[in-house]
Amino acid sequence: MAKGSRFGVLAGLLAALVLCLTLSGPAWAEKTLVNGIDFGFPPFGFVDTQGNPAGFDVDSVNWIAEQMGFTVRHQPMDWDGIIPALNTNRIDFIASGMSITEERMKVVNFTIPYYEVTQVLVANEAEETSFEEMFTTGKKIGVQRGTNTHTLLIDKAKEPGMNFEIVAYDSTDLSMQDLPIGRIHASAMDSSIAREMKKGRAFKTIGTFDVPADGYGYAVRKADTELLNTLNEGLKKLMADPYWVELKQKWELE
Repeated sequence: MAKGSRFGVLAGLLAALVLCLTLSGPAWAEKTLVNGIDFGFPPFGFVDTQGNPAGFDVDSVNWIAEQMGFTVRHQPMDWDGIIPALNTNRIDFIASGMSITEERMKVVNFTIPYYEVTQVLVANEAEETSFEEMFTTGKKIGVQRGTNTHTLLIDKAKEPGMNFEIVAYDSTDLSMQDLPIGRIHASAMDSSIAREMKKGRAFKTIGTFDVPADGYGYAVRKADTELLNTLNEGLKKLMADPYWVELKQKWELE
């Protein structure tokens, strides 16, 4: 075989190899990624009346998946088991109103923050007990188990002069079902879900916790740096797109 022919064959093989590597992409792009969502955390992640995953984060991730070239399935699950599910490979990431905290960052990596919330206390509209008195007069305060707000209440209960009972629930919605019938006196939660829970119901926010605001981010396993980079890129694209404003208006987050 002539030297020129051998060089031509070699060049063709190299070009084919480069093309294959380019088209193959990351291994996870070849399968459907599973996003773990809270089954009861509107407006970010929840199961609607038809039994379908819904919410701001569900819509956001669907857009990102289309733009970044992967498919996604949203898996509702109990919140207090969602990080263990991630780290045992039962889900691939978490996009469901998860606060970025130092404790969580020990076991997962987070994307850039995309939304900010404060922690508030919600009570019945007729409640006369003040925010401060709720924590010093033996009241029962509900909270969703495993949330950042749950940790906040646990820490607050250790402060001098505190006298209240923490009642933990599988979802904030369950705590709000108990509130009007007197099983609890108030419920602690993120400001975003408080806004949702108060719609058309006789509830009011009686105070805001004196702690820094939380940022929400998507969580991935520590080793999944490529997926983290992809989600970060997708989030940046989404937040720069007009659809981002549409989503916030749709879910009343403006």
